[in-house]
Amino acid sequence: MIGAVLAGGRGTRFRGNKLLFRVGGKPLLLHALERLERAAGIREIVLVTSPENVGELEKLGYAVVVDKLTVGPIGGVYTALDMGDAFVVAGDMPLLVPEFVDYMIERFYETKKLACVPRWANGYIEPLHAAYSKGFQKLLGEQIAAGNYAINQAIRESDACYLEIEELPAEWRESFFNVNTRDDLRRIHRGL
Repeated sequence: MIGAVLAGGRGTRFRGNKLLFRVGGKPLLLHALERLERAAGIREIVLVTSPENVGELEKLGYAVVVDKLTVGPIGGVYTALDMGDAFVVAGDMPLLVPEFVDYMIERFYETKKLACVPRWANGYIEPLHAAYSKGFQKLLGEQIAAGNYAINQAIRESDACYLEIEELPAEWRESFFNVNTRDDLRRIHRGL
């Protein structure tokens, strides 16, 4: 399965490109990439980004794919699925747990659903830490064409596999932590 890392945000809450902000001596994005590389079920990693970020991201040595839709995360997932089934994560998730990624990929292939998505007890889902089939792209395309850019809605309207987070090992939950502000950077030093 392809590991697709969404790296196209504008960093407005962070006041700059947070993915290139150095944490522990290297860009924040590299932490997510290196952890994703350790997942046995990932055969190739690509960065999905907006046109303005291509130059900087190519310097990291990974394949870069341009999201020409630029309609938010739904466009990044749609673009990633051009290459086939994909495990999609956000580039600002430096504490990914490779064992959790592998577990999700296994469940995705076992259930043969369009998507495999973690879900909290309150119903909140984690669409940017999920496995998607190439077939899910059709549903996303229809929704984008209709001007609806809510990826959560597409997931809920599909025949998705949900992984109940509270039933999984507690240490896997750090995988969902994402950096939105500079204050969040202080929190991640414990986990790196």
